[in-house]
Amino acid sequence: MTRRRSSHTPSRQPTRLQRINIPSSVADSPVPTEIRSWVTDARTRIEAFQDRWDRRPIEQFVAADYELVYQSLRWTLETQSLMGNRFLEWGSGFATMTALASTLGLDAIGIESEPTLFAQGKKTLSDWNAQAELVRGNFLPRAAEQLAEDPTLPSLGHESHNAYATLGLDVDDFAIIYAYPWPGEDDFLEAVFGEYAAPGAYLLLFCGPNDVRLIKKTA
Repeated sequence: MTRRRSSHTPSRQPTRLQRINIPSSVADSPVPTEIRSWVTDARTRIEAFQDRWDRRPIEQFVAADYELVYQSLRWTLETQSLMGNRFLEWGSGFATMTALASTLGLDAIGIESEPTLFAQGKKTLSDWNAQAELVRGNFLPRAAEQLAEDPTLPSLGHESHNAYATLGLDVDDFAIIYAYPWPGEDDFLEAVFGEYAAPGAYLLLFCGPNDVRLIKKTA
């Protein structure tokens, strides 16, 4: 894999982002037995991890509705024209969605900066024999913090190295990016996506119960 260093500087120019409505009927679409099994196992792992008495809890680490995100991702693949096959998870945690994305035929990669969560994610991929990749580092591209209107956002506090240098890829190499934003960060992640993603790329956000958003960069 050839590495390419990005010298991108945020332009702060208007970017066209198109919100695509995901029909509520997506939640009724069938989920394969293996996927339900993985989701159940993920929830068990996360609960056990959070209940450990000898470790400080990871602040603001919350599991998403993985089945709904899986259903929404599958609907996206079935109804939208993607510019490629690469999937990226920003802040992958236990790597649950990275693993689930790989079952849909995507080249799935997750980025996680917190070392304990990164270790848990690696174990998840190994135990499930998921054909996906996990990289430790900061999922924000260089200079992305300039797009934040609030300097206290949790994603700005990670001091780990830039993950894209390890991957040899940049944000605009991915066809679809998924994230579960911390409270108040959805607008910031949309701004980062709008600035750094390639035209034609999609951003899938889980923002809370029954709230999965799909956004396409059109220009």
